[in-house]
Amino acid sequence: MSLLRLLRAEWTKLRTVPAWVAAPLAGAAIILALGLTPSRQGSCGQHGPGSECAPLRGPGGQEVTDGLTLVHRTLTGDGTLTARVAALTGRLPDDGPATRDGLAPWAKAGLIVKDGTAQGSAYAAVMLTGEHGVRLQYDYVHDEGQPADARIAPAPVWLRLTRTGDVVTAERSADGVAWTGAGTARLPGLPRTVTAGLFVTSPQYAAQVNQAVVLSGTQGGPSQAIGTFDHLATAGAWSGEWQGTVIGARGGPAAGPRTGWAPTADGFALTGSGDIAPSVSGGAGLGVTISQTLAGTFLSLVAVVVVGALFVTAEYRRGLIRTTLAAAPRRGRVLAAKAAVLGAAGFVLGLAAAAPVVAFGPGVLRGNGVYVHPATLGTELRVVAGTAALLAGCAVLALGLGTLLRRGVAAVVASIVLVVLPYLLSVTVLPLRAADWLLRVTPAAAFALQQSEPRYAQIDNVYSPVDGYFPLGPWAGLAVLAGWVAVALAAAWYALRRRDT
Repeated sequence: MSLLRLLRAEWTKLRTVPAWVAAPLAGAAIILALGLTPSRQGSCGQHGPGSECAPLRGPGGQEVTDGLTLVHRTLTGDGTLTARVAALTGRLPDDGPATRDGLAPWAKAGLIVKDGTAQGSAYAAVMLTGEHGVRLQYDYVHDEGQPADARIAPAPVWLRLTRTGDVVTAERSADGVAWTGAGTARLPGLPRTVTAGLFVTSPQYAAQVNQAVVLSGTQGGPSQAIGTFDHLATAGAWSGEWQGTVIGARGGPAAGPRTGWAPTADGFALTGSGDIAPSVSGGAGLGVTISQTLAGTFLSLVAVVVVGALFVTAEYRRGLIRTTLAAAPRRGRVLAAKAAVLGAAGFVLGLAAAAPVVAFGPGVLRGNGVYVHPATLGTELRVVAGTAALLAGCAVLALGLGTLLRRGVAAVVASIVLVVLPYLLSVTVLPLRAADWLLRVTPAAAFALQQSEPRYAQIDNVYSPVDGYFPLGPWAGLAVLAGWVAVALAAAWYALRRRDT
């Protein structure tokens, strides 16, 4: 029998069994229903695109957060600012409203050049952090630091920031005499007149241990940093007196326990809370991601792997496998035809379900006051095609397991345990580290194809599967699934050739 006729025969088998058609269609309907049904989960109380939880936009159009305590002067043209961070301490949230001594790993105290005090404006800053040494960060998404910096004692440390046109250069020193470069930032379009000075901020602090904590909404709370600066020195075109501003929150001198500033004998003490960084979903983030609109995928997988396993085990149970192999004695070709038909059907099913959800689901949610993090067209296309590849790959994996095990119940259980259960456990009860490990080594790693939000090393967000983040990148996750499929098909081909039907 030719390969074309064999493919046609396998397709006929698949489409003529009503249950094998109905189950995947029901799975697709679940994806569509959960992705397109209006929801108030995550609502900010305002309908439409202007939802109250829509984040700021940075200079490059990125979603950002911009909250800090700033003591500043005006810099007109080029100039240099030098100061010593004499001390950096902080407070972390404890049980209930209480706080405790402690410093958030990404608490920041340092020097900044910023295009005014408006939130979301361009900036470059050199800073001492709680646990990541001295860093140069600029325009929210860029972060530069050296691994050795993390070993620097928290304080004191000298910092220097030099503005030359649209280039800002950072330096650090242990004694204020010998200086080491800490990085260079280019800020295209930086105006001649800018705001520059000292700043302190400290991000949302979270210490989840499992997904149940994430689902319950108990995600830590705001932290606080207190930075003391002295040995201030300026050079260049500076004007005006030092003044304080709390960006992103109310505040002022002695404004309360969270934000404010006060002069000291030879400098300033600043208290800050917030962050100047990318805005991310999950943890302290707001809104939902494109990935989360496809929450029905794992339920659809149940239907797909059941059909994939039964597509071959039903022939063993009824004895029809003898007829199939008699008509097509080249057993490897039979297995390949079954895999091709199942894979193509799963891929088309995934496209048909995911494309409408990605195209129209965000609009439905925004219309109900839920902010949806935008994604580029390329990311949306990858998520749609990735969902289709996930369903196709898992269907073929189930086929391989069915060929090996020959029994429908055993093959279905094995497929669900390998594919569906790891994802379900990872988004519910497992500790985050265990969930990360499981989503690296099982076929469920391919769920990373649905990730639409970037991860940032400089953000201690809870990058959990429930928020649409996965430990592997999209293509690495696909490679893990492909590896499982290849092993399963190779073992199935060997068993099919060696065993009696």
